[in-house]
Amino acid sequence: MLQQILRDMYIDPELLAELNEEQKQILFYKMREEQLRRWKEREEKARTEEAMLRKTARRKQSNGKHVQWLHGKDGEVWVWVMGEAPGDKPYEQISEELIAERARQQAQKEAEELWRQKEAEITKKFRDAMAQEKARIVAEKWKVEIEDRKAAKLVEEKIQEELKKREEEERQKGEEQIRQQEEIRARELYLSLKQAQQHSQHSDDDQEWEEQLRRSKAADEERSHKARRARDEYRRQSLRAIQKGRVAGLSNLFKGTSLNHDQETKLNNDSPSSLLSLTAPSSKIWERPSRPFSQEVIIHWFKEEQLPRRAGFERNTNRVAPWFHGIISRQEAEELLMNKSEGTFLVRVSEKIWGYALSYRQQSGFKHFLVDASGDFYSFLGVDPNRHATLTDLIDFHKEEIITSSGGELLLEPCGQQKNPPDYSPLFE
Repeated sequence: MLQQILRDMYIDPELLAELNEEQKQILFYKMREEQLRRWKEREEKARTEEAMLRKTARRKQSNGKHVQWLHGKDGEVWVWVMGEAPGDKPYEQISEELIAERARQQAQKEAEELWRQKEAEITKKFRDAMAQEKARIVAEKWKVEIEDRKAAKLVEEKIQEELKKREEEERQKGEEQIRQQEEIRARELYLSLKQAQQHSQHSDDDQEWEEQLRRSKAADEERSHKARRARDEYRRQSLRAIQKGRVAGLSNLFKGTSLNHDQETKLNNDSPSSLLSLTAPSSKIWERPSRPFSQEVIIHWFKEEQLPRRAGFERNTNRVAPWFHGIISRQEAEELLMNKSEGTFLVRVSEKIWGYALSYRQQSGFKHFLVDASGDFYSFLGVDPNRHATLTDLIDFHKEEIITSSGGELLLEPCGQQKNPPDYSPLFE
């Protein structure tokens, strides 16, 4: 199963959903290793082909099209660097001019805005004064005789001229103040921009890019940490299997194992945990589909391939192991483990792969590990690289050795049957 996943570089979403976080991380690590191996293979092939092409190109005649670089007096390729050639302005001068121009434009923009505000204030001020004076004159002229209207008009014109003169003086004064403020602001902006250039070369867009880069680096570090942890787990388990001396390769010892005729006929009536014995191997040739697609096919697979290998049996007996269950769902497994203590476990026949699922009760919930049985050995898919000759070997091994270093799962207590007949009975009918 694992070899097929690595060959196709694809895992079915339903199968992926059955894996816990540790299994997913180690499976990702193995797929990444395979990607790197293929990439190196392609790069080596590309380098070889490129070398062959260069070798072939050298053999061609020299009259083909080619590019010829312009050389200087020193015989080297001629290069022109802006700002260093004769007549070019130095980079520092160009930078100073750009900063000064930028400061001048900014100050001019601010001065124009300030002048618009000032002009609006002046206009409003003298418009109000003119209206008030005009209203006063209109009110007074009704009090004077008709012959005095000409004199009143002359007075009005004189007052208007005086107000216009004062308005013009106010405008000139305001323009001078704005001009002085513009010059001062231009110098301030120039110094500010110069200081900003010296301390930081990044604009607002650069700061946003830096924030994205920081988040990207943090995500890369998190992925690297997970991959490193998965790699360490993979190596630790490999070393542990070598030290324990339980790595499989012994499955051939069990291929010829079968029960006698009396054990193949009925259940042992002395105990509810006894098993209907194995049937004789089918005379028809069993061709296993690429993946299980129905319970009937899974039952047939179990009878053809797993019974001869004593899957689900206790060691050296013909009794079903108390941890073994039939084709039950993840939800049913969690219901069986619900009120159990931490370390309680069961093994159920999987509907997703040719193999099993080990359901484990931990303090904060449940974990499920897929056990690949598609080859001539048993191993956890994506978690444990160790290969065990029998399913019982795998269970006994992890009664002493943890499954993952991060979870520290030890198989302490088997979870037995709660139904009568047992849920595995269809497998042995």
